[in-house]
Amino acid sequence: MLALFPLSSFAEQPTASQATQAPAAVNLSAPSTPTTPDLLSPEQHAAQDAQLAALREKIDALGAEASEEQINATQQQFIQENGLDSAQAAQLLSLLNQPADVASAEPEPILHDLSPWGMYKNADIVVKAVMIGLLLASVLTWTVWLAKTIELVTARRRLRRELNDLKTARTLQQAADLPRDKHSVTTMLIEDARDELHLSSNSKLKEGIKERVSFRLERLVAACGRDMTKGTGVLATIGSTAPFIGLFGTVWGIMNSFIGIAKSQTTNLAVVAPGIAEALLATAIGLVAAIPAVIIYNVFARSIASYKAQVGDASAQVLLMVSRDLDTASADRPQTSPVVRAV
Repeated sequence: MLALFPLSSFAEQPTASQATQAPAAVNLSAPSTPTTPDLLSPEQHAAQDAQLAALREKIDALGAEASEEQINATQQQFIQENGLDSAQAAQLLSLLNQPADVASAEPEPILHDLSPWGMYKNADIVVKAVMIGLLLASVLTWTVWLAKTIELVTARRRLRRELNDLKTARTLQQAADLPRDKHSVTTMLIEDARDELHLSSNSKLKEGIKERVSFRLERLVAACGRDMTKGTGVLATIGSTAPFIGLFGTVWGIMNSFIGIAKSQTTNLAVVAPGIAEALLATAIGLVAAIPAVIIYNVFARSIASYKAQVGDASAQVLLMVSRDLDTASADRPQTSPVVRAV
């Protein structure tokens, strides 16, 4: 273990004989104010490293069998030759007692957490708000998909079964007597047709009755289609606006990154890349929200069109039974013979 030379002797001036006999000193000057490595400039670090290397060479030249007195004398001579004050001498001897790899080790660079969660935590408040909004939009997209899928599958399955039952009925009354849900589509179609027949019971024109029934059934089919499309408009909105919202977050984040580059006055990629990666994460989340919304909206558009076609088939079946009932009632009505007047 190397012994530290008393600091009180550092201020002693070398004698004339020591000055003439001493080898050439390392002519490195360093300011005496900073004493900790963190406060030293790069030039001061370089000077300190050179002094440390020169002192190690002098001590190594003494050999492994050198005594502590010889080492202390060598240290004192080196300090006097380089004109180091007490603070600089203490710092130099402290580094000398450390292993060479520890003394010369440079501080490790700060590693950035480039995981999605880490980039979110380090992002700007505006970029965070954009990310949260896009994530909520994505959650809404999948919620609408789940709810509307259950609704469509259930409605189409029930309508297919009721349409098969309608084909077995011969009259509108038989169709009304078939068991079905109270608020099903076919129930509404049959009730609308019967209501119009009741209102037109005094009409003598069959074509007028059929036209009015057909009009009411068409309006009901359109209303069923509108009811089924409820909730799908939000998918179109998310699909068209989410990429632009994500792009806004990216532009804002890159702008802040360039401001940070200007303040730090460095173009090191390790400093620039994390901020740009955090900004691009907003665009990535926007695409994650927009792409499924567009796909789901197109799938629902085709499914709802198919459902409206099924409702139209049920409406045509009801109109067919109405026309059959009207023709049957006209055939069963007794024919009155013309009155012949006597001349």
